[in-house]
Amino acid sequence: MGRTAGSAEKLGELDEEAFTRLAERHRRELHVHCYRMLASYDEAEDAVQETLLRAWRGRREFDGGPLARAWLYRIATNICLDLHRSRARRPQRAAASPEVSWLQPYPDRLLDEAAPPRDEPDAAAVGRETIELAFVAALQALPGRQRAAFVARDVLGWPAKETAALLETSVAATNSALQRARATMQECLPARRDEWTGRELSAEERDVLARFIEAHERCDAAAAIAISAETIHVTMPPYPSRYDGIDALVPLLERAFDTPAMGEWRLLPTAANRLPTVASYLRAPGDTRFRAFKFDVLRVERGRIQEITVFGPHLFPAFGLPTEL
Repeated sequence: MGRTAGSAEKLGELDEEAFTRLAERHRRELHVHCYRMLASYDEAEDAVQETLLRAWRGRREFDGGPLARAWLYRIATNICLDLHRSRARRPQRAAASPEVSWLQPYPDRLLDEAAPPRDEPDAAAVGRETIELAFVAALQALPGRQRAAFVARDVLGWPAKETAALLETSVAATNSALQRARATMQECLPARRDEWTGRELSAEERDVLARFIEAHERCDAAAAIAISAETIHVTMPPYPSRYDGIDALVPLLERAFDTPAMGEWRLLPTAANRLPTVASYLRAPGDTRFRAFKFDVLRVERGRIQEITVFGPHLFPAFGLPTEL
């Protein structure tokens, strides 16, 4: 699994340029770590910026050596724990999984920046089973230190001793937190987690994604319903709205496909959290441009869409997408 070994430079001896090179080498993996801890792309960005600032200011207090990476992770984890305490928010429970109002998607193109070759130990750290939306949302149900212990041990694969050092506590306390975290995650995660494998979308997922795009651009409600499971549910973080079942989906489609009122749609395929994703653009009546409107992140099983998580257009630039077409 994961490794804590890092760069051998002595941080206290690095000038700003050399420190920046070291920081950039770890920036993306630290961002993914903070995203798991916080479930927010934007808050993860803030946490990484603060991590690197604190590391620069405190570099002379650290010897460097092979534990530089672990030292950066410790700073990042403590910042995430501080943010968790300061916001004092916990997800709502709905059905078998938590609903996290602050949840944001993570672009696959940036996950690929953090991913080492498949045969290296850290490769699993950005695999689907540890970055899918359901997993990240379930992590938010854990108290902060349990979450950190679970991520370090079961996602990054750190040994108990190094995880205890990360949390600045004993091995016994770390193992206790991990056991409680595992029990909670087992309750929150669907049994299908064992099926989350690989980084690439399956042929089935690509097919459903293409049919989703075609149905929406044609404003064809029947075609959209044909690829949806009877038990589909739709959520729209940060809003508390939740729509369960085909009967609840139909009114949503009718509103979205009301061309005189809404306008015309253009959809582009993308990927978030290792899931098939669509970026939707809307040209409103009287407008001359298609403008960024939303993301739909899909969970597909047995050729049908089981879940749609809808996000606003705020992160289009992070996905490398234009805001207008």
